[in-house]
Amino acid sequence: MAIIDWASRAVLGWRLSNTMDTSFCVSALEEALARLGRPEIFNTDQGSQFTSAAFTGTLAATGVRISMDGRGRWMDNVFIERLWRSLKYEDIYLKGYSDGHEAKAGIARPHQALEIRAPMAVWQAGAHSAKRLWI
Repeated sequence: MAIIDWASRAVLGWRLSNTMDTSFCVSALEEALARLGRPEIFNTDQGSQFTSAAFTGTLAATGVRISMDGRGRWMDNVFIERLWRSLKYEDIYLKGYSDGHEAKAGIARPHQALEIRAPMAVWQAGAHSAKRLWI
């Protein structure tokens, strides 16, 4: 599970899990909110983790507007879908990391749509301040 900023595509929080449990999603969300403040809008798909009372309750308690994609509409959340595709086919499948720590160290890279800057560099430069939309 990853939380990214729409404007910069910076990964603001993430967790790895081999289950469909809600707690790891809530944990990533709480970490991002604590470190970075709250976005105006948080968009997700309609997965059970994101429609759970725990996840939506965390967003509602902080005053974040909740947006959900149409059922089965991957294009509504294209940036997060592209993140997973890029990670899998351009990095993870090629390198075969042995664990999550090794993968984290190898993942940061520049992004063509961001003028060959890493997403976190764009986030830190303030692109996120124009509109705070997390996905």
